[in-house]
Amino acid sequence: MTLRFKLTDEDFGYRGDIVLRDISIEINAGERIALVGQSGAGKSTLISILQARYAADTAFVPQDLGLVPTLSVFHNIYMGALQRNSVVRNLLNLVWPRPADIALIQPIAEQLGIGEKLFVKVGELSGGQQQRTAICRAIFHGGDACLGDEPVSANDQHQSRVIMDALTTSFDTVVLAMHDIDLALEYSTRIIGIKDQSIALDVAADQVTRTDLNTLYVK
Repeated sequence: MTLRFKLTDEDFGYRGDIVLRDISIEINAGERIALVGQSGAGKSTLISILQARYAADTAFVPQDLGLVPTLSVFHNIYMGALQRNSVVRNLLNLVWPRPADIALIQPIAEQLGIGEKLFVKVGELSGGQQQRTAICRAIFHGGDACLGDEPVSANDQHQSRVIMDALTTSFDTVVLAMHDIDLALEYSTRIIGIKDQSIALDVAADQVTRTDLNTLYVK
């Protein structure tokens, strides 16, 4: 398989404080990875590092979503493809969305259950709908891989599975920081557990149980 992401014996932190220590990781194209561990373990840091290093052809769903609340769902999704279009086209779409672009975005929004909200301002949506808008933006961005930081945290179990279905079918390689262990086991091919600033577990998803992962949450 083709190597997609790689880090070798690296430490990461903020303002001199180490968050992750001696991190080595290789992720191949086609893998679906769930990063699991306690809040503050370093999952978000690892996702951010991978995104910074491998931004080209990689879609990203940040935990803070990065949406513009005064713009519509359409415009927020469209921003995922700004780099593909000319400045003139982007400005025209801001004022008068082109039917061709609406036709591209509408099915993605409908897949995530927000098709009827396409021209509603994002600031008027629920937290779950906003999160799904960010997922749509990532899908519209495209590329061969997606990185996500808690991409289902604001949605119920049904919508979470809709999101996971959409991400795992839209991208060849998916790496997600996740709190929901059951979803991680269900949708991932590989589980990477982080504890005490290090990778404590790295195993195929079908070779580990929920009970095995509970050790990551015991101090």
